[in-house]
Amino acid sequence: MFIKAAEEKDILPGGMKAVKLQGLEIVLCNFGGAFYAVERACGHANARLERGALTGWILTCPLHYAQFDIRNGEALFGPADPSLKTRGLKTWTVKTEEGSVYVDLP
Repeated sequence: MFIKAAEEKDILPGGMKAVKLQGLEIVLCNFGGAFYAVERACGHANARLERGALTGWILTCPLHYAQFDIRNGEALFGPADPSLKTRGLKTWTVKTEEGSVYVDLP
């Protein structure tokens, strides 16, 4: 079921916005006008990912610099310290309609 999460105008290209929907903490990402939804907490130390950097489709965690693909949640690189590990991020399907961003939640 698609739930309205934000207005498109509130998330500029290259920007991110944290939202809470049905008890889930999600970060909406805008890459070139396409929107993606990933879980808000880093898979390593629960850092808030909207405080990180979005470069293209790569989201970098602000705490230990782990990197994730916002298109599928895959962990591309672990934290800067190679002894630390991370997991990928949960993702959700997103659609836009009449200027709004919707996330498909179970």
